Amino acid sequence: MTEQELAAAYKGPTRDGVLRAMTKIADILPQTPLLPLEVDGVTIWCKAEMLQPIGAFKIRGAWHRLSDLNEEERGRGVVGVSSGNHAQGVAWAAKKLGIAATIVMPSNAPRMKLEATKALGADVVLYERATESREEVAAGLIGKSGATLVHAFGDPWVIEGQGTAGIEITEQLRGFGLSGPDMIVSCCGGGGLASGLALACPDAEIAIVEPEGWDDIIRSLDAGEILPVNDLTYPTHCDALQTPQTYPVNFEILRRRVSQGVWVSTGEVASAMRVVFEKLHLVVEPGGAVALAAVLAGKIQPKAVTAVTLSGGNIDRELFVKLLAQAA
Repeated sequence: MTEQELAAAYKGPTRDGVLRAMTKIADILPQTPLLPLEVDGVTIWCKAEMLQPIGAFKIRGAWHRLSDLNEEERGRGVVGVSSGNHAQGVAWAAKKLGIAATIVMPSNAPRMKLEATKALGADVVLYERATESREEVAAGLIGKSGATLVHAFGDPWVIEGQGTAGIEITEQLRGFGLSGPDMIVSCCGGGGLASGLALACPDAEIAIVEPEGWDDIIRSLDAGEILPVNDLTYPTHCDALQTPQTYPVNFEILRRRVSQGVWVSTGEVASAMRVVFEKLHLVVEPGGAVALAAVLAGKIQPKAVTAVTLSGGNIDRELFVKLLAQAA
């Protein structure tokens, strides 16, 4: 099946697509843990996606997308755009499938993410986040090579792949004798993860959390139309969530399903990182901690069975130490 035929078959991401992705992902990856954490006397369930082979949930969508390419498409390679977690997911899947991968990454991406992406065999093309469009850079590369774009969030396959985390959450809760989840609190950048979780768990309330200054999806949902980030130079440590604006495919799902959206500050993120380190004994990066940060700060009130995404753990050591010290 060609990319065009697949595109015709996939007019939009679906729950059936999420289930198909789950079958594929279960063949190559173990489930990440779902860990209990008590917050003000209420137990919430933390999905530890930093324990994926690349340290983030992005491996899910990348594998679903790349493994659906036919031989001709694989021969032309793939191009991804990412600050680092999706980059590693695409690079990991491409290496496993024998596909050439080029990743467009911001010049100020965390050092460990750049190095890890290169170590997986991908070619990295840098761009300036504040002055250049990564989509335009990617389009130029694709125009020369005929490669397939693997977008970080605005792609049906990627959305379905990310949604497999929700299928796992449901199964794991059942294993603990619980139904649900009643609520999923999701980290949100472009909306790929939140969209996938919404498809995977149609009965769950979906809450999204963005970092301060990068709350474009929250503002978009309030306005009823897609709005861009106000200031692309707004400082944040949540590099994984620095997306200029969401895509229609994500927005259409989120506008129907998101019940609430909040933003969190750097201090709130640092506090959440410290809780994860001290209580769960894990390392979570700033962008991966925003969902928990919102719950800990009281900005989102958990329901009886609430799952929270800890979406990644790729952070330079120096920044991790600095942020934990600030949270003391």
